[in-house]
Amino acid sequence: MKKLGTLLMALCLLAALVGCSSETEKGPDYNVGVIQYVQHEALDKATNGFVEALTKAVEADGKTVNIEVKNASNESANCTTIAADFLSNNVDLIMANATPALLAAATATDSTPILGTSITVYDAAFDGTTPANVSGTSDLAPLDKQAEMFNELLPEANTIGLLYCSAEKNSAYQIETIESYLTQMGKTCKRYSFAEASELSMVVEQACQEVDAIYIPTDNTCAANTETIANVVLPNNIPVIAGENGICTGCGIATLSIDYYDIGYATGLMAYEILVNGKSVSDMPVEFAPEFTYLYNPDNCAYFNIDVPSNYQPIE
Repeated sequence: MKKLGTLLMALCLLAALVGCSSETEKGPDYNVGVIQYVQHEALDKATNGFVEALTKAVEADGKTVNIEVKNASNESANCTTIAADFLSNNVDLIMANATPALLAAATATDSTPILGTSITVYDAAFDGTTPANVSGTSDLAPLDKQAEMFNELLPEANTIGLLYCSAEKNSAYQIETIESYLTQMGKTCKRYSFAEASELSMVVEQACQEVDAIYIPTDNTCAANTETIANVVLPNNIPVIAGENGICTGCGIATLSIDYYDIGYATGLMAYEILVNGKSVSDMPVEFAPEFTYLYNPDNCAYFNIDVPSNYQPIE
């Protein structure tokens, strides 16, 4: 009997160990891949908001989620490679941060749910219709209000340079739209596009010789190279109105901007609905930022002797 009791105890211990091993090998309930096109303030905030929202919501349900974030370093080809890697690992959902990341993910799969963030206009990004497995959040700000900022802050600026990366569809859309508003206001607009960051300094220098002020949309390449822009526009006394907070902080005087953390957070909650509650991405409309804030760069406004209206908040 003593031997039998010892054997039973050994079997129970073995069963417990096997159970622990099974729990260890089970892994997370959900696996999510994040493709961030490039590292800069706005996209970083959106990714952080997404990760925090999704993690918090999933854990509140007593479940676990593994979120792997990969940065494409401003290379569309890297987005394609990252998307393929995520799909080979059978992720349950891809979050694509910025338009090139979204296009790469959508090209790679038409079945895995894809949520985008920091996307200006989804249909424009896809040259027509957004795929059924794609939704997300938009960073589109009121471009008509941004155009009015030139009259409000720079009333003597008659010729406006429109600076953007020609490789970014979201930027081209914003430039075309705001140009129509500025033209209606009686401004003369000149476009200054560049294909790669290496061309940026030269293009900005040319613009500074021909315009009174510059507008930069929510352009990822510009956002990642604000120091390069600032090193040209400030010595040439050319003020910049920006499409978002990060660019304004780096080289601008003011912006009417969304909070990228907020749209990232909203995207994370959308992911929760898909993963945990089984909602179909095709039934989820694109969501927009809940509010916009007039912000100004105190240092650059002082540099240009600009009187800032009371409804503008300083960038801290």
